[in-house]
Amino acid sequence: MHLEATGSDLGEQYSRYIRGKQFFLVGALVLLVFLIVVSISVGSVVIPIDEVITTLLGGAGGDAATIIWQIRLPRVLAAVVAGAGLAVAGAVMQSVLRNPLSSPYTLGVSHASGFGAAIAITLLGAGAVSSHVEDAVVVQNPYSVTICAFIAAMAATVILLLIARSRSSQPEVMVLIGVALAALFTAGTTFLQYFSSADQVAAIVFWTFGDVGRAGWSDLAVLLAVVLPCLGWFLLNRWNYNTLEAGDETAHSLGVRVEHVRVAGMLLSSVITAVVVSFLGIIGFIGLVSPHMVRRLIGDDQRFLVPGSCLVGGIVLLVSDTLARLVLAPVILPVGILTAFFGAPLFLYLLIRGYRR
Repeated sequence: MHLEATGSDLGEQYSRYIRGKQFFLVGALVLLVFLIVVSISVGSVVIPIDEVITTLLGGAGGDAATIIWQIRLPRVLAAVVAGAGLAVAGAVMQSVLRNPLSSPYTLGVSHASGFGAAIAITLLGAGAVSSHVEDAVVVQNPYSVTICAFIAAMAATVILLLIARSRSSQPEVMVLIGVALAALFTAGTTFLQYFSSADQVAAIVFWTFGDVGRAGWSDLAVLLAVVLPCLGWFLLNRWNYNTLEAGDETAHSLGVRVEHVRVAGMLLSSVITAVVVSFLGIIGFIGLVSPHMVRRLIGDDQRFLVPGSCLVGGIVLLVSDTLARLVLAPVILPVGILTAFFGAPLFLYLLIRGYRR
């Protein structure tokens, strides 16, 4: 009877443990939906929340509907999708490398995209200065910039994986290689800027400021087409990521193909990062901050960390973009500036204090 009672108590504790995590995910989803409506509502032209809801349900028209469907909704959804993608990429990188400082930004993938964009602007003539005061710097051929940024990011990923594979994909080696690649691509971008014209330098700086406002419906469709399948893969491998947290030897003993899981996770995380950065510019620290926030709240269980990171990443980037539109209204700040302000102090905190498991 005592053993049965003990088993019952353990089962009840585990049920409460799971319900707490599920409650967090549901609460984060509800909060995200609420923030989407609020973010659509606020701006240089304030639209009442009830009118926003009515318009989204297809029951209103006029100028407000045009603002919502053509300007604000693509921007808001791009922030949610990009934030979710960068956050889940960071969560997977931290898990497969077993390093709390791993993220798309710290491993150099974002810097590589910036270098690719700089090549397109300087060598392919994609940047120019406009005569319009409200849009002084423009990118004449955004498609060439996007393609070059994507190619450079994937090249950095291939280099990272090839070098790391020769050293048996040791987590410490991959992190150090990522840091070195970030420095290398930053130096390359600086080199191009040094020999560029003032117009080209302005265009490079303009592009590197991450801005979700530059995304349209077609860009959003591409982001969704990349992020959703990768998220599905991460969810299918959530148990493998849990075993990697216990160490490579333990994972091998449980039948996990450690190198395959690690390389696939890194590759898909880099694909997400490359696509997001190539369309929206460099948005730093979302992939570093969001997974740690989720870990502090619900722990390291990948079954809940992966979807939780998606939701929190979307919330963090959406809130950051909303603040960027309101802080100096009617001037709209690039969201990359605010994420750097928020993320850099946390990065230094983790670097100095370390992460206690």
